[in-house]
Amino acid sequence: MTADIHFSPLALTRALPFLPLAQGDIDYQVDRRGEPDLINTLLADPAAKVVLTRGGLVAVPRGQGDLVDYENVKMRLATLPGAYVGEELRRYPEAVAMFLGSYGGVRGECVIAVDISRVPDAGEGAVPGAQPNGVLGVQDAGTVDGTMGLANANGNAAGKRAGESGGAAESAAPFGVPDSAGQGADDAFDESVSTPASHAAPKPTLLQQAVTRFDWVDLRGFAPHANAREAGQATSAVTLSIWHSRQRFCPTCGAPVLPALAGWAQRCSNQADGNRILFPRVEPAVITAVVDGQDRLLLQHNAAWKDPNLYSVSAGFVEAGENLEHACRREAREETGIQLGEVRYLGSQPWPFPASLMMAFKAHAITTDVHVDGSETVTARWVTRDEYTAELIAGRMVAPGRATIARYMIEEWLGREL
Repeated sequence: MTADIHFSPLALTRALPFLPLAQGDIDYQVDRRGEPDLINTLLADPAAKVVLTRGGLVAVPRGQGDLVDYENVKMRLATLPGAYVGEELRRYPEAVAMFLGSYGGVRGECVIAVDISRVPDAGEGAVPGAQPNGVLGVQDAGTVDGTMGLANANGNAAGKRAGESGGAAESAAPFGVPDSAGQGADDAFDESVSTPASHAAPKPTLLQQAVTRFDWVDLRGFAPHANAREAGQATSAVTLSIWHSRQRFCPTCGAPVLPALAGWAQRCSNQADGNRILFPRVEPAVITAVVDGQDRLLLQHNAAWKDPNLYSVSAGFVEAGENLEHACRREAREETGIQLGEVRYLGSQPWPFPASLMMAFKAHAITTDVHVDGSETVTARWVTRDEYTAELIAGRMVAPGRATIARYMIEEWLGREL
């Protein structure tokens, strides 16, 4: 049936004032990316700050990985001295350094991220061309909704410390750590009883020690607890590192690629093909809060989501040659059978799982009869503010995670924080 329109439900719509993955204020200093030996020059500067990524996760000080599921706690990025990291990069050419930018000012602090996903574990030799297990974003869910389901399985478990059960962090980085299987308990009391010198494992290097010295957490767990600057740094670092992990060969000729332009690009190693420059892939996606003439919100549960009580708003990738507004209308019609009229822009944030850019809209429904497709969308329903609040309190509905743009879109409609 046609919706009974009492007023324009978009009349009071305003842009989203805060998005957790869209807080960066760093100066990218794009003009410096082509400077010869830029990374080494920056690392020699005492004002240089080095942060680490591994398998799509960011390094935080030991013990902070346990904080991701708590409210009102602060987290920060673990850092290493630039001068020491420069030597490590010469030792491990498979590590990828990325110049994130600078904040200027008196200190002139610059930030460099180093991805150590392919640095061999302590006691292991490098395996040329080896792909680390479980790099976050390599095994993507294929849809925007699918990644949201992973992000919200078991509450906010996706942000738990690497190695804990129940979250994406565990599956994202199942990196092994050598044990002491060759030693007995008595060996600890006698230095003369040890592994033969010819088989003694070398002392772990700085980057190898970082694997166990720090906690490693998902961006979805880190960003809601970080200050604006470090949330922005982590978002850029994870986005670039996942791209470097996923794309290791030229998509045109198949030759191996090398990092270029201070980590923001890759150069094909095929000289016969012109050593082409490659840039990160960005996959545009729309996400739409649909309201009717009575200002009710349409919420839906998708088949890809593991939590049966998770309800969110309509979302999907933009098709080739499609504009954003058309994508909003098409996704709503395909998933729920709802026809959309006016569409207004709310804001955007990157969603690097693996490479999405989420663009948020609020739209007015001109029909209200819901007919879900039954394959991608399992159920959908209209809710008033009071109904939604009651469903959350009763546990029959779960809101999207605190790093998602969907949560802030629902809050904009609800008029308060969840």
